[in-house]
Amino acid sequence: MISIIDYDMGNLKSVYNAFKFLGIESKVTRDYNEIKTSKGILLPGVGAFPDAMKNLKEYNLDQIILEEVDKGKPMLGICLGMQLLFSKGYEGEECEGLNIIQGEVKKLKESSVKIPHIGWNSLEVNRQDKIMEELQVESYVYFVHSFQGENIKDENLIAYSNYGENKIPAIVNKGKVYGAQFHPEKSGEVGLKILKNFRELI
Repeated sequence: MISIIDYDMGNLKSVYNAFKFLGIESKVTRDYNEIKTSKGILLPGVGAFPDAMKNLKEYNLDQIILEEVDKGKPMLGICLGMQLLFSKGYEGEECEGLNIIQGEVKKLKESSVKIPHIGWNSLEVNRQDKIMEELQVESYVYFVHSFQGENIKDENLIAYSNYGENKIPAIVNKGKVYGAQFHPEKSGEVGLKILKNFRELI
């Protein structure tokens, strides 16, 4: 079973429905024991970085997540959930993240493009990884965001997308922890394949 973390900030139902469509058992939860006994963690997210961290701390979910990741449990963060994996965010105010993957979250540069970045964009592969298995070159996925990860180590970057002058980290990874800036649950067959690959990693 995969725990979909419920901290009042996520696109919970669509992620749950995507797993259900794939025949993958999952549960929306903030219960410590359920998260502890699950085989993997999915951290969704829609909203602002400081609000999300505030909610995670309020429910003590930040500590639970860090404990389980430290034990080697696979995890996938989606959109804001990916951004929370980084060290700090600067959305409105400076805010500490989960600090699982080195990096910072800053606003997209908008000199030549509209912000937020909404719509389909291609994935450019930085390095091969099992999360990308059986995907075609320049597969398209669906984005909705105004902030992106920056100052990320090359070894942690699996794929990126170009948007104006922005090189957007699209898939990041450290150990068994993955992040997707786009919404796999809204990205058709490509997104479903990525969710399935995550399940295979578990």
